[in-house]
Amino acid sequence: MPLPRTRGTALRHRLAELRGPEVPAKALDARALAALAANPGCKRRAILDGAGVNKAALASALGSPAVFGQSQFAFTRGNAFEAKVKADGGAELLRLVHEKLDRGAEPPAHARVPELVASGPEGRTARTALALREATEVRGEWTLLDHPMLALDVAGSPAFLEPDAVVVHPDGSWTVVEIKSFPMLDGSADPAKVGAAARQAAVYVLALEQIAGRLGAEPETRSPESGNASDSAPAPRVRHRILLVCPKDFSNLPTASAVDVRKQRAVTARQLARLTRIEDIADTLPDGTCFSPELPEADLTAAVESVPATYAPECLSACELAFHCRSRSRASGAVTSLGRSVRAELGDLTTVEGVLSAARGESGDPADPAVAALRRAAWLRAEALGRDARDLGRDAGAFGMEAVAACH
Repeated sequence: MPLPRTRGTALRHRLAELRGPEVPAKALDARALAALAANPGCKRRAILDGAGVNKAALASALGSPAVFGQSQFAFTRGNAFEAKVKADGGAELLRLVHEKLDRGAEPPAHARVPELVASGPEGRTARTALALREATEVRGEWTLLDHPMLALDVAGSPAFLEPDAVVVHPDGSWTVVEIKSFPMLDGSADPAKVGAAARQAAVYVLALEQIAGRLGAEPETRSPESGNASDSAPAPRVRHRILLVCPKDFSNLPTASAVDVRKQRAVTARQLARLTRIEDIADTLPDGTCFSPELPEADLTAAVESVPATYAPECLSACELAFHCRSRSRASGAVTSLGRSVRAELGDLTTVEGVLSAARGESGDPADPAVAALRRAAWLRAEALGRDARDLGRDAGAFGMEAVAACH
């Protein structure tokens, strides 16, 4: 007699059906989880990532292959820089951690660097958890974990993550270290790249918090004279300021900055909570929906379009389906294709045609600030060019962008 299917097993079975028969699930990594936080309103990405769909293969099957990614030159340069930062037992890295995050502690004259080699990701995860516990119990010393393996529960399944480094401070607190090859010029780096690094680090912070919670729940070893042996030790503190290490200016010398990731951590936590409810999204899909790249292009397109997407230009650097979603967004005239800031300024106006119609005075509430700004922009442009605003409004290519920009 078959065992009754629980809600968890039923969801996994449903996601396997969406992925396609005999199609293995693509494991989520920190970059994928961070990208979810970059676009929290996209149900399409949530269901595809939750089901473990290979979006790169899916995009190729749809005829819009992803073309972004790290070049081999950048990959080699990044590895060389990371090796330089971690040379001599991580002496320079620990110096930067002390300087930027923990000046009150004793300078790291030397540090423990535990061996984290084990069989398989599960073995490495267990070895990392043991090393973190041992380092936390030995107070007064610095410990550097080089490429530890962390596990984060995502929709009931573990996602294995590998940060560049985790440092255990003398007080037992933990810090995530992100090492990137983009430069810091005069003490600051590209905000977009820093934001992406912060979202990625926030994923590691969440994974460490899960480990810290489990360590805090373990009974603390006490002598009979010290009190109740069943008491739990306090959970280690995971710092919400991570260390971002980059090359200084145009050299290969490392410099660093402390980055607060509390906001990114909160957004990522909410997104992971949404992933545990992807059954609600799956229930809205037509029966037989499948995202297998082996399907005919027409059937695959229909399956993908059955899930609403929230496209924005930022998706081009974070999602393999971005080119497909961009073409669909442009074809439907959605203002989100112009950027999230423009979309936020336009309020209830969700299409380019609706924006132009409001600017021409053909639709829209005059009391709406967005409508009033568009009409004002149309009038000013018409006055400058000596033409009728209604005629200018029909020139979507020229007037549309100017009218939208005038709302800012």
